[in-house]
This record gives sequence, C-alpha cells and structure tokens, in this order.
Amino acid sequence: MFGFLILAGTVLGVILILVALSGIRVIPNTRIAIVEKRFSFKGSVKTGFIALNGEAGFQPNVLRGGLHYLMPIQYVVHMASLVTIPQGKIGYVFARDGKQLEATQALASNVTADDFQDAAAFLKNGGQRGPQRRILREGTYAINLVQFIVLTDERVYSLPLSREDADMIQKMAAVISERGGFRPIIIKDTDDKIGIVTVHDGPSLRQGEIIAPIVGDDTTSVETYHNNFQDPDRFLKAGGFRGRQLQVLVEGTYYINRLFATIEMIQKTIIEVGNVGVVVSYTGEAGEDLSGVEYRHGELVARGKRGVWEEALLPGKYPFNTYAGKVIPVPTTNFILKWIRNETGAHHFDENLTEVSLITKDAFEPSLPLSVVVHIDYKKAPLVIQRFGDIKKLVEQTLDPMVAAYFKNVGQTRTLIQLLQERSAIQQVASQEMKEKFAHYNLELEEVLIGTPSSPTEDHQIETILTQLRSRQIATEQVETYARQQNAAVQERQLREAEARAQMQTGITQSELNIDIQSNQGKAEYQRSIQQASQIRALAEAEAERVARVGIAQALATEEQVRAYGGPQFQVTQQVLNRFAEAIQQSGVDVVPRVIVGGEKDGTTGNIMEALLAMLLSERFGALAENVQGQRSPEAEKLRSEIRQKMMGEGKPDDKTKKK
Repeated sequence: MFGFLILAGTVLGVILILVALSGIRVIPNTRIAIVEKRFSFKGSVKTGFIALNGEAGFQPNVLRGGLHYLMPIQYVVHMASLVTIPQGKIGYVFARDGKQLEATQALASNVTADDFQDAAAFLKNGGQRGPQRRILREGTYAINLVQFIVLTDERVYSLPLSREDADMIQKMAAVISERGGFRPIIIKDTDDKIGIVTVHDGPSLRQGEIIAPIVGDDTTSVETYHNNFQDPDRFLKAGGFRGRQLQVLVEGTYYINRLFATIEMIQKTIIEVGNVGVVVSYTGEAGEDLSGVEYRHGELVARGKRGVWEEALLPGKYPFNTYAGKVIPVPTTNFILKWIRNETGAHHFDENLTEVSLITKDAFEPSLPLSVVVHIDYKKAPLVIQRFGDIKKLVEQTLDPMVAAYFKNVGQTRTLIQLLQERSAIQQVASQEMKEKFAHYNLELEEVLIGTPSSPTEDHQIETILTQLRSRQIATEQVETYARQQNAAVQERQLREAEARAQMQTGITQSELNIDIQSNQGKAEYQRSIQQASQIRALAEAEAERVARVGIAQALATEEQVRAYGGPQFQVTQQVLNRFAEAIQQSGVDVVPRVIVGGEKDGTTGNIMEALLAMLLSERFGALAENVQGQRSPEAEKLRSEIRQKMMGEGKPDDKTKKK
C-alpha cells in the first residue's frame, strides 16, 4: 500500500511537472509575444477588439524577453518581431481597435495616448481606431501587432488576421510610398525651394475661401505652435482647416505624416535687381483702399490683405505661396519697346508690335519703325498693375494705339523728304509731347527713337527717292572730299617746306647772321669810305690848291726866267738838257765813249752830241728866241692877272697878322 502511494505520488508529480512545463514560454529578447486568451470566466469581449478586462480574446499587453508561465490550454502565444524604424525613416501606425473617427476626421487622434507600446492605456485614454496622426520616429518598439499595424519602408509589422485585412494594409502602404511618406521632407538652402502644404484632415474651408489661413495662438508663433505641421493634433486644435495652406515650409527637415499632409515643392519667388514684384493676393481679409480718392482704377490694400498690395516687393528672394496670389515683376530700369517686326526687347513686352503705317503729305505710304524708352517708378508700379493687369496688356492695349495715332498725325503734315530730313526735330518734339501722355498712365517716357521709313512690299518708290538722295549726298561729299584733299595737299606742301626749313634753319640762321654782320661791316666801310672820300677830297683840294699855287709860281717864275733869258725857247732847251742829263745819270752810260768811231766831212766830225749841241746853240735858234722875247699871249696875261689878284687877296690877312 505504501509503495502504491509512493508510485501514485510519483506519477502525479510527473504529471504536474509535465503540465506545468507545458505552460512555460521562453521569449527571446529580440521578439515579443502576443497573448490570446481562449476562454475566461468573464466571458468574451462585448465591445471592441482587445480584451481590456481579462475577457477571452487578444490581450492588450505583450510579453517581452524572458520566461513566462501561461496556462497552456487557456492561452495561446503568438511570437512577433520588435518594430524597428531605421535612422532617417518614418513609421506609420494603424489601430485595429479604439473609438470611431468623427465625421470631420480622416486620421485618428491620439492626443491622450502617450505611447503605442501600451495598448491598454491607448484604448482607455480614448485612442481611436484607424490610421493614426502620430508617426513613429527612429527606434525600436515593442508594439502589440494585433492592436496596431506598423508600416515602414522595409516591411509591414502586423499579425495578419484575414486576407482582406492584409490587402487593406498593402494599399495604405502603397499610398504612403507614392507620397514619399517614409522619408522626412528635406528642403536644402541651395535649391531655393519652398514647400506648399496641403492638409487632408480637419474641417473644410469656409465658403468663399480658396486657401487655409495661417493658424496659431496669441502667445506662440505659428511655426512653433504646431511645429510646422509636424503635430497634427495641435494644428487642428488651433483651428486649422484641411486644404492647401497659406503657410509654407522653408529650408529644413520635417517629419510630417504624409497621410495627414502632402508637400509640393516650388521655386522661391526671386525678384531680380532692376525689378520689383507687385503682389496680387487672392486671400486675406478685405482691406481699406489706399489708392486715394482721385484714383478710380481699382483698390490698393495693405500687405496681407486681399487685392493688390500697395507696397511692392523689392529685389530679393521670397517664400511666396503662389497658390495664394501671384507676383508680377515690373522692371524699374529703362526698357525699350520696339515697333519693329521680328524684333523684341529683353522683356518681350513688344513681341506683337509692328511698324507704324503712315500716309505722308505727298501721298507716300511708308512704314515707320520706332523705339520708345520707358521707365516705371517702383513706387508707382502697383498703380500700373492695378490699372492694366500687367505690362504687356498696357503696351498692347494702350501704348500701341496711342503711339501709332500720334505718328500718323505727324506723317500727314510732312512730305516724305521732310520726314527723312527732319527726323531729329520730329524725334525731339515727340519726346516732349508724349511725356505728358505717358505720365497719365504712371509711366515715365525717357526718349523716342525714330528709324528710317521703309516702303511696303513690292513698292520701290521710296527706295528710288532714297537712292537719289544718296547719290546727291555722295556728289556733295565728293566735292567736299576733293576740297579737303586739295587743302590737305597744300598743308602737306607747307609741312614739307616747314620740315625742310627746319632742317636748314641752322644754316639759314648763320647766313642771316653773316648777312647782318656783313651789312653792318658794309655800313661801317661805307661810313669810313665817306670819311676817307671827304678826307681825300679835302686833301686833293688842298693838294690841288698847293699844286696850283706851285704851278702858278713856277709859271710866273718861268715866265720871268724866260723873259730874263730870252724867251720860251731857252726854257725848253734848258728843260731838255736837264732831262737829258738825268737820263744819262740814271742809265749809267759813259758821256765820253771809250771808243770813238766817227768821220769827217767838210772838216767836221760826225758826233751826235756835238750835232745836238750845235743845233741847240745855233744862231738860228737864238734868232727864233729873240723874235719871241717880249711877247705874251692873252691867256698868259689873264692867268697872270688872276694869280696876282688871288695872291694879293690871301696875303692881306697875313699882313694884318704880321702887323698885329
């Protein structure tokens, strides 16, 4: 008996041990266990999907790594993986159980649910079923995958319950993937882009509104209040509406639930230098008209109001939401409008303009090309846009007909030749007169430029006139050219002469100096010669007077001698003998020859000397002298008388001097 008891106890113990061992669960640390209760004394779950009060069904809490004992028949353990969200990725949560969504909701609110890892707290605090607004960031989570389905970029974490449930989850994952929802929104500063946000949850916009206004409270900025749409519940609590939002995203990284809001990237609004941006806002409250009482072409409003903003955007980059309005660039630098076919300015405002067709006074029909330089004051740019809508409409609907009409009137008052020759005057007058017309439209006209008129197609009359004018001008220019060439030749000759003169200037200067020196020397020599001539004249006169006196004295003496010695024959003989004696003396001839050759004839010798002496001393010669002696010629007597008178006149002062 005792042995039986021992055996029975042993068997019972073995049974108990086996039973107990069958309820022990070993959970790895890298996994979780979802507990399903097959039966319970509390019955089944009456509402919902998760058994919060111990009823039969899926239990809210999961088993983490370690040993756990569960009644093997009562509990079923479903092993599942931990949910892992990689770095830089986003996980989306879908709740199978919870409160139903409200009519205005697209996503479940989990304001009071602190964490998806506590399913019981989630359900007890009012968590809602369906796709959740809150997302999962990087990390590892022990989540009850029966209550929650987690969708990531790599896989879907869930405990499939049915084929329909799995299909629904795959469709939701595909939608998120199409929106790029598994990655955060990254806006780089180098891209010059902004994000336009469209919210898919919350109440609809009010009637008449096309874009949701910026939301926030009075104490916190709108960016930090809902953290740039990263906290959907705070956004909706602040009064946010579904639809396209006025607020935009700028540079940064944003973890936004793409089921809650989608993002469209657009370029920033860039106002280049030399332009301003006139803002036409489609949203906002109706503002007060700031254009003034006299302006009747529309309203200008303050910034942020609906309408044309009074203040234009200056050059720069702006995160402007182009769905909430548009920015019309207006050039503030001078721009050219060309009334020329197939030619346009840099801004293309004039791409539909053509030449102005004229009818001149002499019935020609030329086409006049024009260019107009226009400037818009940046402070008046909103007025221009308010009146015309944009610059191109201003050009085509107002400036084109106004300018064409003005020049048509000008063409009718002038002939074609006048139109060509008076272009500068017409251009100047047009600039002055059209400035007032442009100022009426808040424009500043800088200058009007007129081109050369051209003839219509297949009409060559204007070209013929222009050809004749060109030929006439060429002839005139040729005359002027020839005259200038002639002047150039004269100038060249003068230049060559000047260069030659410059090269010989030293010699010329020296020659001129020599001429001056010689002239001065000649003048000095001339004065000396005059003085010498005067001196010689005086000496000659004195000498002549002396010689005359001597001659007269000699003549008187001779005359007296002649008279004393028997007349002039004696005087002549005496002079001849004197000359003869002087000649013999100078020649050195012997008076008495050393050899005498002679002969006798009639008892006389033939000596020449003796013959000469004999002739001179002959009685015949003496008789001739006696005949002359005592006779004087009338001339001699007259001369003798004059000399005596002169000598007597000159001698009187001497006598007086001697007496004194």
